[in-house]
Amino acid sequence: MSTVALKEAELPLAVDDFNALEQRILRTVESLKKEREARAAAEQNANTLQQLLDEQSVELSKAQDRVKALEEEREAVRQRVERMLKQLDEISA
Repeated sequence: MSTVALKEAELPLAVDDFNALEQRILRTVESLKKEREARAAAEQNANTLQQLLDEQSVELSKAQDRVKALEEEREAVRQRVERMLKQLDEISA
């Protein structure tokens, strides 16, 4: 058998291998594109969530300031009421 006959017999196998490799590469490229799109979407989602978290942090800080102010006002009112009650006790005694 000549070497030409051997090379021709091997050639279809090599073409099939090349086609299979090409298909694997195409699938890999498509998979990579999908993963990049998913990553971009995840990054956008993370940015949106970070922005919402920052806004909520500002709102929480404002609410905490309001609660502190109301507690201080309540304490001031309590002290005034105690003084008035003490004055009423002094008048009745």
